[in-house]
Amino acid sequence: MTDPTLITPRDKAEILAQALPYIRKFHGKTMVIKYGGNAMTDPALQADFAEDVVLLKLVGMNPVVVHGGGPQIETALNRLGKKGEFIQGMRVTDAETMEVVEWVLAGEVQQDIVGLINQAGGKAVGLTGRDGGMIRAQKLKMLDSNDPTKEHDVGQVGDIVSIDPSVVKALQDDAFIPVISPIGFGEHNESYNINADVVAGKLAIVLKAEKLVLLTNTPGVLDKSGKLLTDLSAREIDALFADGTISGGMLPKIAGALDAAKSGVNSVHIIDGRVPHAMLLEILTEQAYGTMIRSH
Repeated sequence: MTDPTLITPRDKAEILAQALPYIRKFHGKTMVIKYGGNAMTDPALQADFAEDVVLLKLVGMNPVVVHGGGPQIETALNRLGKKGEFIQGMRVTDAETMEVVEWVLAGEVQQDIVGLINQAGGKAVGLTGRDGGMIRAQKLKMLDSNDPTKEHDVGQVGDIVSIDPSVVKALQDDAFIPVISPIGFGEHNESYNINADVVAGKLAIVLKAEKLVLLTNTPGVLDKSGKLLTDLSAREIDALFADGTISGGMLPKIAGALDAAKSGVNSVHIIDGRVPHAMLLEILTEQAYGTMIRSH
């Protein structure tokens, strides 16, 4: 990384001018950002993230942040002497675990992010899927990956029934930056823990977002030899699923991303949250800092 103080004023002006077409193009557009991984736990990267979000808001875009919190939930459960149990990558969430999930996500993690954004000069507001009746959910039916006749009970893990984005729109129109915890509610007012990538993807669709940006702990989607694939169409992604190039933890991420790209979100970016200011670089420059999935 070059020292920013060594850049000449002329180069600085050039860099800013290069961002202009992007600022013009995306002015007034919604960007849904899934915030997780290293970007969320490293203090320097946290500050960069908050600055990026505030800058996007100040130049006229509408960032909406959806956050995860797996490591933080794990830490809290350990403190209580509870062992996290996973089936097919999903956290088994009994009533006690759900309580922990709620206070960690909606209490601790969400308020930390709100604080960081406010500190960087923005006006962030924390929400869960309960606020404004935003995320209606039902219990996730999880079929066994080897034997589809068998169903696993993963407890209060939710599947989204519908999203009502009116509370998010109201905040956006008023210069606020919504920060959303991925918790939904069911018909009997029960709480559900929902995968944050899934929430971000569905929210991007209902908000008719211009972009969905997923911050991850990887450079993006890699081919079989480990080379970064910077630009993919929905069709090319289907092929990568089929031949097993995309597997493991990337599967749910890309499935949600693909769904968004096929449902009207112009582009989905899977970017490396370990790179300082990766989000600004991805949105406001020509340079690719991850994988962009185009809708067509």
